[in-house]
Amino acid sequence: MTIQQLNYVVALDTHRHFVKAAESCFVAQPTLTLQVKKLEQELGLTLFDRSVQPLVPTPMGELFVLKARQILRDVNSLMELVKSEKNDLEGTFRLGVIPTLAPYLLPRFLKDFSDQHPKIRLEIRELTTENILRGLKADTLDLGLLVTPVDENQLREIPLFYEPFWVFASAENPLLSQETVAPDSLTTDGLWLLQQGHCFRNQVLNLCQQNQLSPSESRFSFESGSIETLKNMVKSNLGYTLIPELSLQQGDDQQYVRKFSDPQPAREVSLVVHSGFTKELLIDHLRDTILKHTPDHFRKNERFVRIKWR
Repeated sequence: MTIQQLNYVVALDTHRHFVKAAESCFVAQPTLTLQVKKLEQELGLTLFDRSVQPLVPTPMGELFVLKARQILRDVNSLMELVKSEKNDLEGTFRLGVIPTLAPYLLPRFLKDFSDQHPKIRLEIRELTTENILRGLKADTLDLGLLVTPVDENQLREIPLFYEPFWVFASAENPLLSQETVAPDSLTTDGLWLLQQGHCFRNQVLNLCQQNQLSPSESRFSFESGSIETLKNMVKSNLGYTLIPELSLQQGDDQQYVRKFSDPQPAREVSLVVHSGFTKELLIDHLRDTILKHTPDHFRKNERFVRIKWR
């Protein structure tokens, strides 16, 4: 058994296709196929069920792949540890970002980070929180930008800032008549939500102290995967929603928003990595660049009440 064979097995599990797996490993497909077959013969078991398309790991294969990913992560961590001692900051890293952060936070810091670190390549994927957590544990992602706490034993959270929530209400909504809005005054009547799977949806419901919506409260039932879509619905004189402050645009948005009364509810945004991730220099530089381009008042915890999403 070799490290290269483990790489082939993990690639095959990731892509579930021999040709795509071989391409990701920069080898010919027959080479990868032969090495996986040799490993299966050495082990005396079948790792992948080839009778279905896309192929899937066998039950024993799933356990083997999980362990192989752990071994490869440890090997890569050892190499990164050596590089970090040389103060090297280069390579390709896979970053997952939740949809309620990606369009608002990434444009603020990416160019600056890229200019400062031309030897680093970030492969960025917009994913839900659960998929990011799964990717970090399966070693298909290196870092995540998401809302915490996630309370996962295998993962490490590096808090960045606390982003306040705002009320975004239609022109005729009585919420706009208030100078500030008390969280306990919110109801689900006319409230627009993101779809299931978005942690921001759970935070909004937790803030409203509701576990589910009653369909009788509105003549409409609409859930979106986009904060911008919810804002457009509100602008059409339909109810209200809650938005994170980074999504608040200058200009037209201003007439639809109200701040919460102190202490303002907020979400904790963090970098999350696997506990075995050793590229501390990368974490430090990425964190510093993000904070450099984040409003100053986001960085202090005292003014905000963190809203959990789990």
